[in-house]
Amino acid sequence: MIPTQSNLFPEIGNTINRLKPEHLNKDRKAVLKPLIDYIQLKVDSQQEIRINFICTHNSRRSHLSQVWAQTMAYHFGIKNVFCYSAGTEATALFPMVADTLKNSGFHIKTLSQDSNPVYSIKYAHNQHPIIGFSKSLEDEFIPRSEFVAIMTCSQADSACPTIEGAEKRIPVTFDDPKAFDNTPQQVEKYQERSDQIATELYYVFSQIK
Repeated sequence: MIPTQSNLFPEIGNTINRLKPEHLNKDRKAVLKPLIDYIQLKVDSQQEIRINFICTHNSRRSHLSQVWAQTMAYHFGIKNVFCYSAGTEATALFPMVADTLKNSGFHIKTLSQDSNPVYSIKYAHNQHPIIGFSKSLEDEFIPRSEFVAIMTCSQADSACPTIEGAEKRIPVTFDDPKAFDNTPQQVEKYQERSDQIATELYYVFSQIK
């Protein structure tokens, strides 16, 4: 699908323009194909598309995936897409994730500052913000049925062979940038992971007809 003339914040548009989805190799495209097929089936049948990105702690990769998926759906003009994230346990959205998204052009506002902060994450002026905070699979923010579960980390993938209520369960795992916390490479590696996730989700939604 060709991108629409969306009203993404210009800085996000600049980030997207730097992505290189054409460099994805055939093995990674094969990993992404089941998600493309799921979305296409929903589009063809004019059904709502619910995507829940799941990681162990719902603190890093699952949030990056949720935010970029919602953004790419909007960028490509694909309607009725609702993206979520959750963990096998709730912890907190890691602050470096919010900083990385801000560096990519998202408008971030902290709504609460307790042990599990709540963030408003906006990608366009006239779109509802994504509400970012860590939550478990049992949280009422999460759909109970008619969704696809995307396993973004190998630990959650192995720990949760089934996801209650999911129509389909698809592993699309990413390396954890947590490995670089409190190192000189932290900022670089979080941006690298965010860009990888954005690139792959750009590819996914670009394939929808």
